[in-house]
Amino acid sequence: MAPGEAQLKEEWSALPALLENYSVELTARDRRSVADVAAHLQRGVEVFVANLPNESADVLVEAVTALREAGLVPVPHIVARNTRHAHELDETLGRLVKEAGVDRVLVLGGDRDDPVGEFTSALQLLETGLIQKHGIRKIFLACYPEGHPRISDTVLQEALKAKLAAAREASLEVTLVSQFVFDPKLVVELAKWLRANGIEAPLRVGVAGPADRGKLIKYAIRCGVGASLRILKERGELAKNVLAGETPDELLGEIAEAQAYDPSLGIDGAHFFTFGDPVKSARWVEGQR
Repeated sequence: MAPGEAQLKEEWSALPALLENYSVELTARDRRSVADVAAHLQRGVEVFVANLPNESADVLVEAVTALREAGLVPVPHIVARNTRHAHELDETLGRLVKEAGVDRVLVLGGDRDDPVGEFTSALQLLETGLIQKHGIRKIFLACYPEGHPRISDTVLQEALKAKLAAAREASLEVTLVSQFVFDPKLVVELAKWLRANGIEAPLRVGVAGPADRGKLIKYAIRCGVGASLRILKERGELAKNVLAGETPDELLGEIAEAQAYDPSLGIDGAHFFTFGDPVKSARWVEGQR
């Protein structure tokens, strides 16, 4: 067997273990995707639900309730810059818990330039105490293998440490979810940085699900995934698969191999940015497990 074939076999053998935990993401107002995942995903899969700027809580609660009733585990986004005040946060969390049985949320600062109210950061949301007040005990926090297009690495790192400290003080269980990348080495480097800095929270790696090439590139540039796009130019086969909207075999295979070789990395599953087709990503995952 050629060396390359041996490496590919090793990556693939590690892939099912990495995919033991996976999640998909959709927007609350995308009713077709909500209906699709409710009909086709296996029970117990986590589905992250984004609430977009200026979207009412009713839309979010309706989507999350539909997912819960289908046996899925909804993870609504709670976004600081989309939240007007503490009363609104309190009311929204209360409805999500009481009407949809929510027990975990993704806490974000948000990307809008001008916040709608008093909150500008995820840390401020955590410091209200409202998340644990409503019985939520698990949260997800975002991290960025390539950095953030508007925030320096130093500020990002210090903000993450502050959020983790606040979560620890509130007895909240934390999982980190990364922005999607196309270069597996960046994920491994992030995991090594986390562990070297005493951060033990598991890391779920963000992955672009199959999508139209133009849509994928546009979204990647907007999210600051430029370095990964440059990497694709140097890696022909990976670029061919990713930009053709094919499955992320090679990308996740390399990450799975790194985790299998060094379990201390703490890379625990994959989170799929699905670009309007969450079922396609989920079907690929189920075929690997």
